[in-house]
Order: sequence, then C-alpha cells, then structure tokens
Amino acid sequence: MYYIGIDLGTSAVKLLLMDENGAIRNTVSKEYPLYFPQPGWSEQRPEDWYEQTAAGLYELLDGFDRSQLEGISFGGQMHGLVILDEKDQVIRPAILWNDGRTGEETDYLNKQIGKDKLSAYTANIAFAGFTAPKLLWLRRHEPENFEKIRKIMLPKDYIAYRLTGVHCTDLSDASGMLLLDVKNRCWSDEMIEICGIKKDWLPSLFESYEAVGTVTKETAAQLHIPETVKVAAGAGDNAAAAVGTGTVGDGRCNISLGTSGTVFISSRKFGVDVNNALHSFAHADGCYHLMGCMLSAASCNKWWMDEILKTGDYAGEQAAIKELGRNNVYFLPYLMGERSPHNNPNARGTLIGMTMDTAREDITLAVLEGVAFALRDSFEVAKSLGISIERTKICGGGAKSPLWRRLIANILNIRVDVLAQEEGPAMGAAMLAAVACGRFSSVEEAAERLVKAVDTVEPEPELAARYEERYQKFRLLYPALKDVFDRIK
Repeated sequence: MYYIGIDLGTSAVKLLLMDENGAIRNTVSKEYPLYFPQPGWSEQRPEDWYEQTAAGLYELLDGFDRSQLEGISFGGQMHGLVILDEKDQVIRPAILWNDGRTGEETDYLNKQIGKDKLSAYTANIAFAGFTAPKLLWLRRHEPENFEKIRKIMLPKDYIAYRLTGVHCTDLSDASGMLLLDVKNRCWSDEMIEICGIKKDWLPSLFESYEAVGTVTKETAAQLHIPETVKVAAGAGDNAAAAVGTGTVGDGRCNISLGTSGTVFISSRKFGVDVNNALHSFAHADGCYHLMGCMLSAASCNKWWMDEILKTGDYAGEQAAIKELGRNNVYFLPYLMGERSPHNNPNARGTLIGMTMDTAREDITLAVLEGVAFALRDSFEVAKSLGISIERTKICGGGAKSPLWRRLIANILNIRVDVLAQEEGPAMGAAMLAAVACGRFSSVEEAAERLVKAVDTVEPEPELAARYEERYQKFRLLYPALKDVFDRIK
C-alpha cells in the first residue's frame, strides 16, 4: 500500500510517496508565487496551492498502481489566515506566517488584553505571525472582507477541504492560531469573543493522525484514485517534521533549518514557559511540545547567496571557509523580524564587526553562525526550564550542509544526529497517513519502525569553548540594538 505526505511550504509544495515499509518511492515539488504587497507583508493565493498540489499528486503517482493508494496527509506552513465566504470561495489572498503587518494588533493583545490572560486562555502570547492578530487586522482594515467570513482555515487545511469537502484542522496547527485552548485541546471561547468571530467559523478539530474523511468523488476521478482513500488531518510543518525525524514521546529534540528555524522539544506533559519565550503547542503524537521559532533561518543563507553574492554555488562558498570559532563578524538573522525569543517584528538583519580585512568568507560564515546563535537563544530558554538535552535530530534544507551541522553541534554543544532519510514534513505527513489507515498503532510506533540515524556530529571541546565565548558576545547585540530597530522601522 502507498501513503502520500504533502508538505505545503512557503515557496513550494513537496509531495512524497511512501510504501508500507517506509521506503520513499517518489517525490515531486511544485512551486508557486509569493507576494509582498507592502514592505513586511507576505501573501499567497490558496488557489495556487491547490492547483500545484493537484498537479503534483497526479505526477507523483505516475507509473505506480494508483489502486494501492490508501492514505494522504499533510504538513503545512503554520499561522496563515485563509478565509472563505458562504460559498466556500476564497475571499482574499492568505496572509502568511512571516507577515509583519499586525504589530498594533499584537501589542493590543499582549498589553491591553494582557499576556497573563492570553497564556491562561491559549498557553501562548501574541506574536505578529499568529492568526488571531491577523483577524483583528482584517476587522479593522478590511471590514468588508471580514463581514464575508464564514470559515477560517489554515493553509494545509484548505487543501484538505478541497480534497474531502471537510472543514477541518488538527490540534498542532491550531495551536499556532492563538485561538486554541492548548491544554484542553479545544477552541478558546474567550479568544473567539476577543477576535469578534463566531465559533462555527472555525473548522472541526482532529488529532493529527485521525482521518477527517475520504476523498470526494470528484477528487478520485480527477486523480484516478480510489474513493476509499483516507485523508488524515496532518500537522503544522514543525510537528510533521518532528514526526518524520522521530521526535515524539518525551524529552526528544529536533532542530529544523528550513525557511524558518525551530528548536522543537517533545513532551508527554503540558507545560508553559513562564515568560512565553517558547511556544507551548499540542503535538502530532497526541501529546505536547515546546518550540522556539525564528522567522528566517536557511532563508538567510539563501538571501545572502542569491541576492547579495549572486551565486548558486552554496557548497563552493562554504568550502572556502577554513577556520571556525574565530570570526569577528556577527550577523543578526532577523530579516523578517523575529519571533522566539524576542517577539519583535521590528527587528532587522544586521551585520556588525566588519573591518578592512573582512573577507567574503567571513560574512558567509557569519550568516551561518548567526542562525545557529539565534537557535541557541531558544535552546537556552528550554535549559532554564530544567530541560536537559544532550542530542538533537536535524532536518530542513540547511541540514544538508555538513558545515552548518558542525556549527550547530558546537554552538549548542550537543550531539547532532543525521538521519538516513531526511524528508522533513512530507515524511512525517506520510507517516501520519499510515497511522490513520491502521498500518501502525500509534505515531510513536511509526517513528520507532521507520526513522533511523546514520551519523552523529559530536561537539569538539576546543571549538565549542570558542563558540561559547562568541555566543556570549552575540547575546549583547540584540538588547543594544532593540531601541534602534524600533526607531528605524
């Protein structure tokens, strides 16, 4: 039997075909546009997502026995606001996770409603990228569109709706809306009232591994697949990636170096960081997780390589770097503002420490180091909660870089496990589909059976000590520049 994982990313949708033994039989990727109507804004057309997903599904199954397809599930970019009218038509382009327009709304929620109340209602505070501030922005700036709303969805859930006709979401993705009572795994009545929405505008809630239904007759006919194909609710991209790396159960860690970057820690028990520097979300395994999220991770290197150096030779640029731990250049990776732990949409990317002898390689290294330093910021919050982490899995496009893996190991001073196959959210989504279809009894069983590490990057004591010194200097930069960021916004 076959299972499909759909990773609805920010720049492309990736589709993966997995067989019942966990072998990856095919992958397909389809790109779609990203729009920036104003500085700091970020939008996409949900119709583009579906069109490319449908095309990708058909291509993915080409040459395979389509009658053997049993299940489909998702990992998807989180927090995006998709709104449908009474005819289930998209009202306006989706406002994405990395959109920074909701500064005033975020301040209103955190300062006037109050962080303590938000944390009590949802286990989290407001961040500019979350869905609830977007709803407040829409009500204030586009009242005519707000009045048309009959369904509020997250990005991947729009694809699930188009495939099944069911308005659904899963608990891990819903955790990032600031509308979910995470501890009790239900919608928050208080947040519904604060946002001025109706409860029936929100989709039905499912665990990530639960089937929401089967494909419609129209979908089955279009893709030439059985009408019995189950569609599981899926998960937010980070939770799906964690499933794909085996970061389920208690006390396990995964670092994701994708467009955004995350430190993801799984837990059987619900818990909240007292300062709300980390997100407290439901996990795709039916339990919970803590997560620190930075808005720009591998995208920082992409920006530096593509837009500044104008080269696609990523490996060649990194190969020219000869010495680690002695760089005098520092990079603050806040190209889209920052979430964890600073929660400041006004923060900006910054290079500092350059002199007349600074070379191209120094800045390239500083970009890679800056992302790792920022990930450690979240790691330090977890440590302050008494969580002891000695090793982590790693995934995402940036994880393919041996240099970046080495930097992570030494800057965080932990072992970094490299997986036999690293397919991120798409793999996790396919595993969730297999669980929904009964192939595995639980998400933990699927992870234990299918996820294998093939290498471990060990921290090097002397290099780790040098990076400890450099990290302490890095920590001085954001506090020194915070007022500047607010004044130049």
